[in-house]
Amino acid sequence: MARSTDPLLARLLAALDGELDAASALRRRLHREPELAHAEHRTAAIVAEELPVASVAAAGTGRIARVGPATGPLLAVRAELDGLALREQTGAEFSARGETMHACGHDVHMAALVALVRAAQRLGAELPVALLAVFQPSEETYPSGAEQLARGALRELAPAAVLGAHVHPELPWGSIALDAGVVNASSDSVEIVIDGEPSHGAYPHRGRDPIAALAQVVVALYAQAARRVDPTHPSLINVGVLEAGASENVIPARARARATLRAFASEDRAALRELVVEVVAGVAAAHGCRGNVELIVGEPALENDARIVADARTLLADVGIATAPAWRSCGADDFAFFGELAPLAMAFVGLDGAPGFRVRPLHHPELLPPEQAVAAVARAQAVLFAAACRALI
Repeated sequence: MARSTDPLLARLLAALDGELDAASALRRRLHREPELAHAEHRTAAIVAEELPVASVAAAGTGRIARVGPATGPLLAVRAELDGLALREQTGAEFSARGETMHACGHDVHMAALVALVRAAQRLGAELPVALLAVFQPSEETYPSGAEQLARGALRELAPAAVLGAHVHPELPWGSIALDAGVVNASSDSVEIVIDGEPSHGAYPHRGRDPIAALAQVVVALYAQAARRVDPTHPSLINVGVLEAGASENVIPARARARATLRAFASEDRAALRELVVEVVAGVAAAHGCRGNVELIVGEPALENDARIVADARTLLADVGIATAPAWRSCGADDFAFFGELAPLAMAFVGLDGAPGFRVRPLHHPELLPPEQAVAAVARAQAVLFAAACRALI
């Protein structure tokens, strides 16, 4: 890696090099002992033990630590604490042994952020702006840890920007995707309930079939989503759960479905919500049934700040890190809730082609980012921190 011409980034990266071996060991420990959302007590304690600061504040099951000047602006960098309800199948020596694993890179992100905090501490008075390390609970499930922090402890601290880096197996190793504007979709969930009238399967005319109605609801949702939203705007409806009945010869009283709604634009998000209500009510009525929709509001779209991105892309080139092709997806991340407080920047760190890495999607039981990913994520975090200093401070 080339030496940066940005003095702060050059010093951070030099200090970071001395922290990477310990960070890799920490990553293995965190990977071996994952915990589910809202229960990351041991994980948070392990992280806190590794931080070189006198005071680490608890925020629910999360932790927040500050390093650098005691006054002045703050730049927050976030990592996630929680694992997923999966049995690991990587075969790694440090595999998790139970029914929980880190299958989304959170162990890598935490270890990288600890390394960045330790590197920032090494700079002492040379660190011009305080770094706020946010170890966030519950990224993988509701209630969202980011939403809770954004409306609680982090709001009181008022950071000037919130930054993050996330591994991604579909991007080339040695590259970072970092683009301005919306890079992840909003995500809402809906529960759909169709109430009919039960009957013997041999006498369907005696009842009102909620299964037939729900089947038509699913087909109509998929069809209408393509007709209600501008086709050049990323958006989708996905029905992932269907539940009804207990016997093949009985028309049940009720049928249920659960679905997600995703969109880049706020107006499209609103249109999808309205669409579901209209389709469920209309199709259910056409079948002589009653339809109801419960909306579970999720995270907003994640929008990267153009100023931070522009400076960060310059710094990436400065230190010889390749910029990946533009990367946007209908995936969602509760990191977007921090946009209520300050400008955001999320970078995606490529894994495809890394030594020994088997390409597996996020949330796959065989996903295992390589050891070198800790350094790659830490350097991405350092670049974002230096870029935010240039852009905002």
